[in-house]
Amino acid sequence: MIKNKFFLATVLFFSSVVNANEMKQNTETMTLKNNESPIIVTQIEDEFDAVKENVELAITGKGLKLSGTLHVSDMLSRTGKDLGFDKQIFEKAESVEFCSAVISHKMAIASPENISVCPFTIAIYTYKDKPDTVYLSYRKPQLVGDAEEVFKDINDLLSSIVEEATQ
Repeated sequence: MIKNKFFLATVLFFSSVVNANEMKQNTETMTLKNNESPIIVTQIEDEFDAVKENVELAITGKGLKLSGTLHVSDMLSRTGKDLGFDKQIFEKAESVEFCSAVISHKMAIASPENISVCPFTIAIYTYKDKPDTVYLSYRKPQLVGDAEEVFKDINDLLSSIVEEATQ
């Protein structure tokens, strides 16, 4: 029952984000350049659990609050067969969510709709056919309003966490 409520809450949340963007069509938007990927991926030869712990330590070491862990590979494995997806892509995949109060305030000042970017997420995963290579990825946000400075703050924060976790 809780999982169904979470799914419904997620659908409603993303529906409201789309509606907010449609209402603010005249607002300046921070978008990525044409050839720039919205997803940044880093890889390292290490064990999954060690890399995940390093990510969590890098986050909390910056005084940030971990807000949750999404067990992505478990969910995909559990639901795949029932949905007609037989191929298992990940050996293990989790997404770590966290928040920065300072950056959240800056985003909201630039435009209240930017709060939909929170929490920040870093995915940590290994492929089924490459279990010794751990990948870390995160999304570059798209923000509305006068958000150039906070856009840079977010990307600097995410890249510094990944860099610290992979050293």
